[in-house]
Amino acid sequence: MRVMVFTKVAELGDLSAPTPEELEAFAAMDRFTEELVEAGVFVAAAGLKNGPESRRLTFDGTELAVVDGPFAESKELVAGFSIWQVKDIDEALAWVKRAPMTAGSVIEILPFYEVEDLAEFVTPEELAAPRGGERGKLGVA
Repeated sequence: MRVMVFTKVAELGDLSAPTPEELEAFAAMDRFTEELVEAGVFVAAAGLKNGPESRRLTFDGTELAVVDGPFAESKELVAGFSIWQVKDIDEALAWVKRAPMTAGSVIEILPFYEVEDLAEFVTPEELAAPRGGERGKLGVA
């Protein structure tokens, strides 16, 4: 089972001049990520910028609105994500409980739809197709 793990924070500091606390938080996350890699769980991860180059798009059914970042009015900002390969949601939860967290942070675990989950929507040929990076028409790898 693949899961996406979102890390949310109440506010994102200015990372151009990190504080000693921020540097220690990054070091702790690096150590945790190494544990994930060594366990064969880690697939990918990245931090996300909430700056002037970010955009929020909303669609009300007739019009698309684009808002420039940063999104200071948000209660929770998605600060980063990682993708893990785990046997089930309980294993993902066990890993998250070991993650270094700072006060006010929130972590969400969302499983990916896998081809098998969409069996009634795809052909037998699509179900049998190789999945190593190739995508079917549903974008499920």
